Amino acid sequence: MFSCIFYLAFTGILSFLLGRILPKSWFCPDRFPYQCFSWENGGHIYERIHIKAWQNKVPDMSKIFPSLMPRKQIDSANMQILPRMVQETCVAEFIHLLLCISGLWCIRLWSGIGGIFVAFLNTAGNLAFVVIQRYNRPRLLHLMGIVSHRHRVKEVSYASSCSKL
Repeated sequence: MFSCIFYLAFTGILSFLLGRILPKSWFCPDRFPYQCFSWENGGHIYERIHIKAWQNKVPDMSKIFPSLMPRKQIDSANMQILPRMVQETCVAEFIHLLLCISGLWCIRLWSGIGGIFVAFLNTAGNLAFVVIQRYNRPRLLHLMGIVSHRHRVKEVSYASSCSKL
């Protein structure tokens, strides 16, 4: 049992560090596997499991390490962080899927039902975070589109008002 706990703690720390050092350019939200699939309906499929009720109740690394991860609160003053937040959802999805796979090693570390149970709990817990990323990414991309459109409209309106002078 303790070997599983130490192993999961070690892989969790290692994966967190990996997520911080991997180049963010490797994670493109419009490419497989991070793109939104048609069956996800822009993330709305996850509302069937009442994601809005529980997503803010799970541990959040941006609150634990605020200097390493962008703040998750978005207001008009920090809209420029949206592209980074979208990439962070890709990184988090990758890391949590990696933790799902690496956690299966608990079955070897603790033979029998105990190892299977720990591996199951680890997989279920990490899949919850994958679902959160897949729910939030299309919403952030939509918000980026709105902000970009408003910015273009302001530029056109400013340019046309300047040309009248």
